[in-house]
Amino acid sequence: MQALHTAATGMAAQELNVQVISNNIANLRTTGFKKQTAAFQDLIYEHVRRVGAQASDQGTILPVGVDIGGGVKTVGTPRSMTQGTLSQTGNDLDLAMSGEGFFKILMPDGTFQYTRDGTFQMDNQGRVVTAQGNPVQPTITIPNNASGITVNEQGQVSVTLPGSSSNTILGQIGVTRFINKAGLQPVGSNQFTETTSSGAPQDGTANSEGYGKITQGSLEQANVDVVSEMSDLIAAQRAYEMNAKVISAADQMMQSTTALFR
Repeated sequence: MQALHTAATGMAAQELNVQVISNNIANLRTTGFKKQTAAFQDLIYEHVRRVGAQASDQGTILPVGVDIGGGVKTVGTPRSMTQGTLSQTGNDLDLAMSGEGFFKILMPDGTFQYTRDGTFQMDNQGRVVTAQGNPVQPTITIPNNASGITVNEQGQVSVTLPGSSSNTILGQIGVTRFINKAGLQPVGSNQFTETTSSGAPQDGTANSEGYGKITQGSLEQANVDVVSEMSDLIAAQRAYEMNAKVISAADQMMQSTTALFR
């Protein structure tokens, strides 16, 4: 019976849906996390009676047809790149991005990755790095005798050096944006890589020409809405249960049909 296979695709789809929702909830407190949703499409149809076909010798046309669907399939798990709320931390090297753009990170193999997680620190050379020790681009080195680290909305980093009454500018943290930021490939550790779908990276300056601004002493929180996720989770569970009931009903109908022809 086709209903068995159709309902099975529905159960598989809702299982994946629950996995996506659970990942969103698990990353509720992950800095810069962007939630995902599961997107589905219906499968190919069996056309028992095609709409518009001739219905009689007199040339009448069928106004509707008989189409039996084959179930559902997953077509993607698109990521929502909406802005998350900013949370103040008070740490000098905690940076939050408001608006378009990502922080650019240099990886050990010479490639670049991109992140909205501005939880930066200093390594043993004084460089501004991520939690994994990879330098933020362009590389900025803070002298060990510096104090009063300041990062303005354009990403300009300045410090106060001994014997100086004015701030010394060390460099400027860059911002990178993409034509299709949803097309970036997540690689874990709150970071993404460019893909053909995302388009080429466009490096620029924060708070100018459409690039987002940088806020020092704050971090961008995940854009996950707990109430919405819980509602979606309940709906997915109910859909899973209904598909399971369809399989049970189809099985009982098959058993009854088999018993009639014995």
